[in-house]
Amino acid sequence: MKTIDCEILWRPDRAELRFLPEGPYPCGSGKFSWVAIQHGADQRIGSLNVFDVRTGANKTYNAPGRPGFAFATNQNDAFVMGVERTLGVFDAENGEWSVFVTNIDRQVTGTIINDGLVFDDGLIFGCKDLKFQEKKAGLYLWRKSKRSLTRLRDDQICSNGKALLTLDGQLTLLDIDSPTKTVVAYPIDLNKPSLGTPRTVVDLRDGDGVPDGMILTPDEKSVIIALYNPADAPYGEAVQYSLASGQREAVWRTADSPQVTCPQLIEHEGRIRLVLTTAVENMPAERQAKYPNAGCLFIADTEFDRLPAQLIYEL
Repeated sequence: MKTIDCEILWRPDRAELRFLPEGPYPCGSGKFSWVAIQHGADQRIGSLNVFDVRTGANKTYNAPGRPGFAFATNQNDAFVMGVERTLGVFDAENGEWSVFVTNIDRQVTGTIINDGLVFDDGLIFGCKDLKFQEKKAGLYLWRKSKRSLTRLRDDQICSNGKALLTLDGQLTLLDIDSPTKTVVAYPIDLNKPSLGTPRTVVDLRDGDGVPDGMILTPDEKSVIIALYNPADAPYGEAVQYSLASGQREAVWRTADSPQVTCPQLIEHEGRIRLVLTTAVENMPAERQAKYPNAGCLFIADTEFDRLPAQLIYEL
């Protein structure tokens, strides 16, 4: 198994941007977006950020609440976002927020939208219990062609990394509910829509970290999972796991930053490289002093020769 040490790509100069960075996603040549889910433990606002890898510059746009995810669209400066309990389109330049679905997870209290993925006819996304205690958060499918929202599950705690692929001839959703410390595969029917019986494809229950964000490798035979480690550790990890065997294949390490939140593959300087977001969340001042790189964005080399499929949301 190969171990790669990451380098710091960017050190945010504002504490609110180091608190909970997540969801890096390509948004044009040499750029990726990411979300600061919230700007502090007691804050109810976060931001959309756009990072230019070529120049090292980051632009921050305050979001209309706490964003769980953001994906580029086919319109300049427009991003489809899940914010609090709504889906909408956010125009980064003028700040306009155009909502198209409201009252998500209305059957319960104390949840907001978290991680998601974009596919050719919409979005699959989940919610999280803000207290990380109750199995009450929903998992949803939004089909833009039908203008319909379907709740696929109503019993998650913190819905995180997701991927859609074909396994054994069956369209399959890979999904993480972080406290379970497993990646499960559901046969999925996008037309009904419905989920089949889940099976565990990656079991992380023996490890220290909690699985957070996840992406497919370009060949769709493995996944790269960010591990959020709330315990003391000299570095954080993102690990590549085989979907066939569940075994570790490679690990990327983030020095002095144990809480890794999300991975993403980008093209940089003619190579396919891995970007990782990390977080300061839940770290008191003395622990932040111990882990000075917490909240930084990291980058590292990979052995991939192409990018995986990275869709944009067509408006």
